[in-house]
Amino acid sequence: MEKISDELLLSNYQAKTKQSGSSVLGKDDFLKILITQLQNQDPTNPMQDKEFISQMASFSSLEQMTNMNQTMQNFLNFQSESNLLQQSQMIGKKVTYEVESTDPNGEKKIEEKEGTVKSVLFEKGSVLLEMQDGSKITSLQVVKITDRSE
Repeated sequence: MEKISDELLLSNYQAKTKQSGSSVLGKDDFLKILITQLQNQDPTNPMQDKEFISQMASFSSLEQMTNMNQTMQNFLNFQSESNLLQQSQMIGKKVTYEVESTDPNGEKKIEEKEGTVKSVLFEKGSVLLEMQDGSKITSLQVVKITDRSE
């Protein structure tokens, strides 16, 4: 029978946790705790099957949520890259866009401006259009797109 590694003992695990300072438990940590619990259980009163199955179900749920989180993050990254490529078609186009401003009376008003898109960039999690004058707008502000020659 294969011996369980000493690093899985609760005392060693606690020492490592204190050294690393991590407050987030991952699926590896969950498995280590479960193995330690099994290793240190009272032989005269072993863990009940229901308890063990419940903990394994919890572990399975944790692993599925971790995998789903990773998949969702990959999807969001792909969407951002895709959006950047789609918006790159706007480079060199003349656009009319809306800008919200506040007049001297403190009232908000929306005014339309025109400009030519100089570049497209990804900044702070969103795709922005950089205009020839250096201002940056989102594609949601654009109300009209025309060819520059018009």
